[in-house]
Amino acid sequence: MNDYRALRTFLMAAEKRNFAQVARELDMTPAAVTRAIAALENELGVQLFVRTTRQVSLTTDGAIYAAQIKPAMEALENARADLMNTHKADHGRLRISAPTWFGQQALPPILAGFKELYPKISFEISLADGLVNIIDDDYDLAIRISAAPSDKFTIWRKISMVRRILVAAPGSRFTEVKHPSQLTPDDCLAYSGESRRENWVLSDGSGSANISAGRAFSANSGEVLASMAADGVGVAMLPKFHVAEHLRTGRLVHILKNWSPPDLWLTLYYPPYQSLPPRIASFSKFFEQQVPAFMTTME
Repeated sequence: MNDYRALRTFLMAAEKRNFAQVARELDMTPAAVTRAIAALENELGVQLFVRTTRQVSLTTDGAIYAAQIKPAMEALENARADLMNTHKADHGRLRISAPTWFGQQALPPILAGFKELYPKISFEISLADGLVNIIDDDYDLAIRISAAPSDKFTIWRKISMVRRILVAAPGSRFTEVKHPSQLTPDDCLAYSGESRRENWVLSDGSGSANISAGRAFSANSGEVLASMAADGVGVAMLPKFHVAEHLRTGRLVHILKNWSPPDLWLTLYYPPYQSLPPRIASFSKFFEQQVPAFMTTME
């Protein structure tokens, strides 16, 4: 018998003063309880109980020892319960990183729906564009919209393709453009996590065109790029669902409709678990089920 169970048996015997009752509650035989107590007494070199045919009572040493170890055993029990709950599908904390716009617009109803199913799950949400160090920053999972992943150290789960389009302000000179070659690097607003230039690769199915974007303006926020484009500063290349509301209200229009950049992926990625903890697997499945409805409303 390990030390933890021996001490647990001792504390219950100290409380119940009845080895037979302890045996029933711990699913042991009375003889096993007696052996456990005797082994503990032998290890400590003191008598913990006085046993008679009618009752079991603590010695003075036994009472002192029980009082001293009880707080530590309760802390161990609480830690054990917390750890076990963390690895249940309906308990524990989820620490999630998500892109700013997606986290503001799409994530709240998904989280609310999941919380309704699993009310004992708690959340910590961090919004940031660009990749995060999921291991060093202690995230359980991250949501990202990016090119096909090349990271070999984390686990990636592709959820949905994300279509991107070119947008500009209605009435601006950019709406008259017929071919990508008519756009200059100064015309194209780049999305960059480090405020650098971006290379746009566009295809119409029969040919391709390359543009170095961001010579005049780059930002790590899609909403900033959408607003700058709506103000007539230039052309932005953004996920269609990101600019869907701007298109509906007429703040932006889709230009060069026959030319498309490569699609992105909406992905979940995780630390290198051997298998996903149940709470993370449950959220991932729910998230994957909810995303199509969001994508449909944004088309």
